[in-house]
Amino acid sequence: MATDKSYVEFVCEQLPEGYSVRYRKMFGEYMIYVNEKPVLLLCDNTVFMKIIPKTEELMKNCERGFPYPGAKEHYVVDVEDRVFLEKVLPAYLNL
Repeated sequence: MATDKSYVEFVCEQLPEGYSVRYRKMFGEYMIYVNEKPVLLLCDNTVFMKIIPKTEELMKNCERGFPYPGAKEHYVVDVEDRVFLEKVLPAYLNL
């Protein structure tokens, strides 16, 4: 099941203000770019973030999953938790 465009727009609306946000359709799914960096991967109406050492402590309690067959494991992110997003986005953007 591909991600609905309305869900992509919902996810973009959940991101904290002050960031440049755009999305791009890729292979039937979507990548969301924040300040021109690929940060969120949307597959099957689920939001994924790449596992990186910088965020291990912040995201230690996050669920993990695979966005598509053959992919590396990613964090599954609750985009409605804006406080969490405000903490984790700077790590992905090197701020």
